[in-house]
Amino acid sequence: MGMSQRRRLVVPLALLAVSGLALAGCAEGGSSSGDSSGKGETVKISGGITGSEADLLNKSFDQFTKDTGIKVVYTGDKSFEGNIVTKVQGGSAPDIAIVPQPGLLKSLVDTGDVKTAPSEVEANVDKNWSKDWKKYGTFDGKFYAAPMLANVKGYVWYSPAKFKELGVEVPKTWDELLTLTKTIQEKTGQAPWCAGFASGDASGWPGTDWIEDLVLRQSGPDVYDQWVENKVKFTDPQIKEAFDAVGQILLDPKYVNAGFGDVKSINSTAFADVAAKVADGSCALTHQASFLSSNFLDVKTKAGAAPKVAPDGDVYAFVLPGIKEGENAIEGGGEFVAGFSDSAATKKVLEFMSSADFANARVKLGGVISANKNADASLASSEFLQDAMKTVQDPNTTLRFDASDLMPSTVGSGSFWKGMVSWIDGKSTDQVLSDIQAGYKN
Repeated sequence: MGMSQRRRLVVPLALLAVSGLALAGCAEGGSSSGDSSGKGETVKISGGITGSEADLLNKSFDQFTKDTGIKVVYTGDKSFEGNIVTKVQGGSAPDIAIVPQPGLLKSLVDTGDVKTAPSEVEANVDKNWSKDWKKYGTFDGKFYAAPMLANVKGYVWYSPAKFKELGVEVPKTWDELLTLTKTIQEKTGQAPWCAGFASGDASGWPGTDWIEDLVLRQSGPDVYDQWVENKVKFTDPQIKEAFDAVGQILLDPKYVNAGFGDVKSINSTAFADVAAKVADGSCALTHQASFLSSNFLDVKTKAGAAPKVAPDGDVYAFVLPGIKEGENAIEGGGEFVAGFSDSAATKKVLEFMSSADFANARVKLGGVISANKNADASLASSEFLQDAMKTVQDPNTTLRFDASDLMPSTVGSGSFWKGMVSWIDGKSTDQVLSDIQAGYKN
């Protein structure tokens, strides 16, 4: 989703290791009291991060508040992606928004209400991130938004204990993954895969990640770039090929939806709910980004503890394999921090959020990673996330951002998301592809 620009992360990897807006009168901005240092002011932040992750995000500002006297209040909104542009246009912009897609960020910038980033923020980004990440927050030569957290997409999460019990191994190619799926189904008599597309107004986005992974693996990075740029249409045979491949799993009632129901139950299952099913072994496989590790923090094993994320633990993950062995194409995602206020307090919060200190504070609390190259990857809460963070920090890693996050919002977070839901509900692939492509005309 989650997770926007056109870079390639084609890296041979084994195991690597992102929400109701609070209104203040007519607008969502914070208090205007306080002095020129911002002390005594409250800065309000809105975004799509909810639940325990939202609590941890708020906690990330504890030391900042002690040091500066500036209070920070983050409020999560499950419908953030669908309503933030309307709220901004209606005069209800927050002081800061955490935006999960560059396409949506561009729509916000086009309102004219997003402030260009303070010079201190730009200096931090130049120091702490690759040029690619800075480009994601830059439009028409002006820099608006610093990156915040990151995630590595394209993982298949599984139970090592269940694999051992069934006598199966991690696959090295797409065909081996299909064979693994068939083997588990035959040995257990149950659907091996679970999936959840439900995410409020953002429902459908987990399905776009599946399609993006297969476009990368089947057609390669150049076609992926052309698809992002609308030079390769959704109606192109290469994109249909990706849908057909994903359909071999997600549209097969023998293979989904473990622990939840039939194929159509994918649309009524919240994307984070699959974590518990993988942890207890009732679902053998699920496809999700590195950030699913944070959802395991909300799950308890029979022993009453959170599942251990490790190769010999309760859950772990492997990169969705390529068509040929060793050809692992990886996409990533992340959020960007946009300011709507020129207040001293807001500027200080924006500066802090672009620093290694903020990255370390949030990463240390668990479940997330940052691409901030000066942050300490050893603070990540698992071996899995430490490896993922080192990968996104590596200057030799070229990140290919989530395609739907790069597309215009009418498509990426519009017709593409909706198309995935319709596809699961039974609409023909050809019609779905035509419907998604029509989003470019809106």
